[in-house]
Amino acid sequence: MGHRILGPEEGELYQPAGACGDRFLIDSGERDGRFALVEHRLPPHVLAAPVHKHTREDEYSFILDGSVGARFGDEEVVAGPGDLVFKPRDEWHTFWNAGDTPARLLEIISPGGLEELFRRIDRLSEEFGPEELEREARAYGCFVDMRATMALIEQRGLDF
Repeated sequence: MGHRILGPEEGELYQPAGACGDRFLIDSGERDGRFALVEHRLPPHVLAAPVHKHTREDEYSFILDGSVGARFGDEEVVAGPGDLVFKPRDEWHTFWNAGDTPARLLEIISPGGLEELFRRIDRLSEEFGPEELEREARAYGCFVDMRATMALIEQRGLDF
């Protein structure tokens, strides 16, 4: 694919009420699998993903707006606009909107492919229970810890 410009509301957008939204900007298939770019849109106090680790990709989250909390094992950080959060493969992590205003971040995935799991979950999320989510994630080399996820939701008062 050649050059192009996407406007602020262009790209494939999935934005459910009260949940993490995804705007797919660059699919890995367009870039020979090298990377993908997804914008996450998080309403206040929303958990973006369960506690998980991926075995194939690194993720880089560039915060555009708002306050984004992230947990790596037992360590928590809060990032704001202009901060870059590195989420390496094989490390348990998750992230959420830690503030009272909407948050947006660009997710760079390298190599690409994991964006297809986001897309799949977006399309089928209402049909997914914990077992289905874990099964879907495994197909993409991801592992989910729902016990840690539920504990974080309770500790931080998050919606998921």
